[in-house]
Amino acid sequence: MESVLDILAIMQRLPHRYPFLLIDRVLRLTAGDEIVALKNVTMNEPFFQGHFPAKPVMPGVLIIEALAQAGGVLASESRGPERRGEIIYFMGMDAVRFRRPVVPGDQLILEAKVLKMRSRVAKMAGRALVEGQVAAEAELMASFGESP
Repeated sequence: MESVLDILAIMQRLPHRYPFLLIDRVLRLTAGDEIVALKNVTMNEPFFQGHFPAKPVMPGVLIIEALAQAGGVLASESRGPERRGEIIYFMGMDAVRFRRPVVPGDQLILEAKVLKMRSRVAKMAGRALVEGQVAAEAELMASFGESP
């Protein structure tokens, strides 16, 4: 089943909060398969104060974190509502490539697809796009744990 999630629904599925919640909306989600999420990149982001003041560029590690958060929402939905209280820990990334800078005013489209989903670990392929161009891509791994 496909679904769309607003920021309040995302916050029910992820523990992240400002300034580290890096997805604004889920545009499409098919549990157990894939997610497409949106991050509006604005000059108001706190990291732009230092990266870089004269030429603001979104740090690559935060693009990957945004992909991981989209993957976290996908994993949360794929595991079902009865497991929603479990926290999802980002545990690894492979084949990371950055293809173009992400700057204020961009809409970052975050795509993640399940490669493997086991009881305690998930592996996903992710891409971040701006205007149809790949900005970054990576394979991401996460583990599932108990909420504190």
